[in-house]
Amino acid sequence: MGDEQLGHDVAWRVFVAVSTKWGLRVLEELAAGRSRFRELYRAVEGISFKMLTQTLRELENHGLVARYDHRSANPRVDYTLTAAGAGLVETIHALCGWSRDHLDQLLTAPAYRSDSSISG
Repeated sequence: MGDEQLGHDVAWRVFVAVSTKWGLRVLEELAAGRSRFRELYRAVEGISFKMLTQTLRELENHGLVARYDHRSANPRVDYTLTAAGAGLVETIHALCGWSRDHLDQLLTAPAYRSDSSISG
């Protein structure tokens, strides 16, 4: 498999991991400085402990989040964005900026017309 194909495959796997119901929200909260499990749990409204655990594991598995266990008498684990995770959050913010820059044009597309017979 060539480098281009490998890059494509990795990108698709990352997109699948972060496009879940909770993936982007957790990344955003980590980018905002929340690093403890309970902080994340309180910040991501509606997420269960189980889903937060699964989401963090998936993001860690894809190299977007790093987990640090302090191995202290009082259990303490911190989560941080890796360089790849921080870069992805910056890219997502750039995409949001792109959509704001082109909002008028995008809103005239068939998917956003109220009189459109095309369903989305």
